[in-house]
Amino acid sequence: MSSKIRVGILFGGKSAEHEVSLQSAKSIIKAIDKDKYDLTLIGIDKNGQWHLCDLPKFLSSIDDPKMSWLDTACEQIAIIPGKDTNQFIGMSNYKPIEPIDVIFPILHGTYGEDGTMQGLLKLINIPFVGPGVLGSAVGMDKDVMKRLLRDAGIPIGNFLVFKRSSISASDFQDIKRQLGVPFFVKPANLGSSVGINKVKDKSQFKYALEDAFKYDQKILIEEFIEGREIECSILGNDNPIASEPGEIIPRHEFYSYETKYIDAEGAALKIPAELPADIVEKIKGIAVKTFKTLCCEGMSRVDFFLKDNGEVLVNEINTIPGFTNISMYPKLWEVSGIPYSELINRLIKLAIERFEAEKRIKTSFDLAGELP
Repeated sequence: MSSKIRVGILFGGKSAEHEVSLQSAKSIIKAIDKDKYDLTLIGIDKNGQWHLCDLPKFLSSIDDPKMSWLDTACEQIAIIPGKDTNQFIGMSNYKPIEPIDVIFPILHGTYGEDGTMQGLLKLINIPFVGPGVLGSAVGMDKDVMKRLLRDAGIPIGNFLVFKRSSISASDFQDIKRQLGVPFFVKPANLGSSVGINKVKDKSQFKYALEDAFKYDQKILIEEFIEGREIECSILGNDNPIASEPGEIIPRHEFYSYETKYIDAEGAALKIPAELPADIVEKIKGIAVKTFKTLCCEGMSRVDFFLKDNGEVLVNEINTIPGFTNISMYPKLWEVSGIPYSELINRLIKLAIERFEAEKRIKTSFDLAGELP
């Protein structure tokens, strides 16, 4: 019997960030310590069906980020809630697949990073990497996230929120008066810069609204902040630590989807960022406070704007940050002394530690046993 921990790499998904997830999974699979872990690859296609993927075929199918795809001819699997082991069965023969000890969900965006998948994994009683249900949900919803940060005294930029039902109230001139121009229009619940547009005049406003509403029922309109784009990675459960900050210098209009994941020359990365020591400590402190305020665990990446006057503003948190070969989260930890493979080890250990701690919490009440 193998003494290795069996890790389920869960990737793909129904969100607009499906292809990003494939690239992140590819990088994790290549970097994970094969002497410590056996792998089970579970791919979720764009229809939401789960597949048991073949390792060589999976890796060979996604060499080009623009052409990446999930092989849906692989065995479909189903979930069995309530079992301690053998939580998954194959649909062709209804036999359980190899028991999985811990799941590494590398699902970006909706249906993966927003608390829905975390709730499912808790229901089937399996440890998983990254924040739980609450941290994932509030981290994904930029409206709720920003209100929680504001209430905690964490500095953020000005923003407005509109639901589809109230979009008739979104007058360009009124928004210009409140936020100035340019401003950004984005879906409230998405990441990787999908559906985001920079609006400079009224002619661009209608398209930006339509594009954002393709991906969510609620949108944010945010002020443009002139400043350097700084990112800081967080690792830990109850006592999280912050990495050295890094800086992104986009070579396009802003840090778009194409820049992040496809165009390797789309942005210059300064890792670590060239910053005064006091600003570095300020960013690290705010990053940890943000992580705790939003009830996160395991991992996250906090994104900032640094203004010329030294003011630091939180832009957002990413609870399942990118793990591609050009992603900031693992790169920041590498320069902070934690190589990619060791980072994966620590994340898996944190997931199991949290699971064991949660097992000690009572989830039912025995009336007869509790009465004196």
